[in-house]
Amino acid sequence: MITVNAMGQQCPIPVVMAKEAINKMKGDGVVKVLVDNEIAVQNLEKMAKQKGYEAKGEKIKDGEFAVTLTIGEVSAEIVNNEEISCQPDTIDKSYIAVINTDTMGTGDEKLGKQLLKGFIFALSKQDILPASIIFYNRGAFMTTEGSESIEDLKNLEAMGVEILTCGTCMDYYGIKDKLQVGTSTNMYVIVEKQVNANRIVRP
Repeated sequence: MITVNAMGQQCPIPVVMAKEAINKMKGDGVVKVLVDNEIAVQNLEKMAKQKGYEAKGEKIKDGEFAVTLTIGEVSAEIVNNEEISCQPDTIDKSYIAVINTDTMGTGDEKLGKQLLKGFIFALSKQDILPASIIFYNRGAFMTTEGSESIEDLKNLEAMGVEILTCGTCMDYYGIKDKLQVGTSTNMYVIVEKQVNANRIVRP
């Protein structure tokens, strides 16, 4: 049996760690995954159902759960070819986040980039997530190759948050072919999302 400690990790990380452990077995076996939230338990059980092997989730104590995955040889062979799907955390469809620059605040550029990276990370850890995050102007650099926030944004997307980047902006900066997360959008959608949102959060 392989034990995976995914305590403190948000989706899709526990699922990714479980898949890596399954791949290492290369056959029958048992993987026990330790997590600290019920969303992770649900995601692991969902993955097990998709792959066709047994999963048993149990609560050890407050804030600690264990999911035991019993892997068959056929399941182990196909697990690496399946897409990861996360059970969305609480999504508040009444608010969106809008990011129109690759720095946060005015002043030192290096500090501004560090602050914006921290803002996106902090946003991914909120109990209530936005329905969408829209990136335009230099904000387009946050979703494209070279951004230090790609993994945080992928985690948000996996939890059900829509990631949208202005296509015109990416064309202007010559980075449209470097999009790493989410999808390209247009000004009509950008305006529509903001008009229909009850709240807009900006860094």
